[in-house]
Amino acid sequence: MIGSYEKAGKIVSKVRNEASELIKDDLAIIDLVEFVENEIVKEGGGIAFPCNVSVNEITAHYTSPPNDENIIKGGDLVKLDLGAEINGYIADSAVTVLTKGDNNLTDDEIVKNEDLIETSAAALETAISVVKAGVEIGYIGREVEKTITDLGFSPIRNLAGHSLDQWDLHSGLSIPNVKDNNTEKLKEGDVLAIEPFVTDGVGYVVDTPKVNIFKFLKNRPFRLPYTRKVLSHIKKNYPYLPFSFRWLTDEFSINRLNTAIKELSDAMVIYPYHTLREKSGACVAQKEHTVVVEKEGCYITTK
Repeated sequence: MIGSYEKAGKIVSKVRNEASELIKDDLAIIDLVEFVENEIVKEGGGIAFPCNVSVNEITAHYTSPPNDENIIKGGDLVKLDLGAEINGYIADSAVTVLTKGDNNLTDDEIVKNEDLIETSAAALETAISVVKAGVEIGYIGREVEKTITDLGFSPIRNLAGHSLDQWDLHSGLSIPNVKDNNTEKLKEGDVLAIEPFVTDGVGYVVDTPKVNIFKFLKNRPFRLPYTRKVLSHIKKNYPYLPFSFRWLTDEFSINRLNTAIKELSDAMVIYPYHTLREKSGACVAQKEHTVVVEKEGCYITTK
């Protein structure tokens, strides 16, 4: 089990570092997303969830739809979030890159965005430094929030890290980025994805109408044959982990697929992950590692 977590972590670390070097102005988001997903597979891993590329105030859950025309611009704050699995054991990591090139940002805005990136990294280091068996989960959130606010920013209060288990991206524990009254204690062997989100805005995210990521929840009968066919494909290929609408378009036509996916979502047979944005429209930075809890600390699999 630990060997699989370690192998997944090495794949994620390698692909994350390579992909980060590609992030620049005029890069098509879909090219970055497909590079990450293809490289994970080339390295021998499975894709734990669709690669997320969330820009500026877009905070999480954005992956390219088919034929995505969105382009990264100079001055964009780009959050790259990726995951790999080996035998169902998952590594999850994220990094934020401020793109160079021609942009409309003032010097103060550039400095602020650089500070957001540094603060998310500092908050992650703080969290990792206090993680060990027996630590209360609420204490981690308190220390993360203190680090962020001491540096002049706000955590995203309604986003949190999460525990991982085999074939389970969110396996029960929530690792907050703010002071929390959760007195549950970490146990040796727990696997956690810790991910502070930092902003100079109000510190909350809200749903946007866009949905490009889904997760299979349950089976049920449907009257329309095409919907049944789509559901059968999802159950067979993505029974446990999130999948992208884009991944289905090799098998199904986009127009008919849209109809089937809406029917499946409305019936709560699949769960829609709405793209999230910072409520006040402020930029957000994120950094994330996966760690294994040990008796006197933790082991970072995605370093």
